[in-house]
Amino acid sequence: MNNIGTLYFFCGKMGAGKSTKSKQLAIEKQAVLLSEDDWLESLYPNQITSFEDYLKFSAQLKPMVKKHVQNILSVGTDVVMDFPGNTQKQRKWFLDIASEVNANHQLIFLNLNNEQCLRQIAQRRNEQPERATFDTEETFIQVTRFFEAPEASEGLNILEFS
Repeated sequence: MNNIGTLYFFCGKMGAGKSTKSKQLAIEKQAVLLSEDDWLESLYPNQITSFEDYLKFSAQLKPMVKKHVQNILSVGTDVVMDFPGNTQKQRKWFLDIASEVNANHQLIFLNLNNEQCLRQIAQRRNEQPERATFDTEETFIQVTRFFEAPEASEGLNILEFS
């Protein structure tokens, strides 16, 4: 029986700490870390100026990333994905990645409220001024409208932090 890696992915509102936690987890698990922001920035430099641009380029990226992650899992290496799992549709994509290669998965749900997230976004703006144009309360409100907390009916292994 071939040893299959575990897929780790995240759910949490903008500013909940998904990227920070994913970096820590990748070190802890000695796993491959894949960041959607890094891939998008490398493949589509200076082309993402709106939420609509993000949705378009993110969708183009997904088929290639899925196959790549499945190949990594198939050789027994854990993968931490810093990609959003904030809607049922997004989480289904992660579940398909894992289940199609018989890999285990773990959804880490960072269940922070709006005030906590906005506070962390403000802090991030100060620490990373290059993100200030996107890291706004307006963007947070727009993105949060689509947020769906994970439910047991989705068939996910959920680990919740609040």
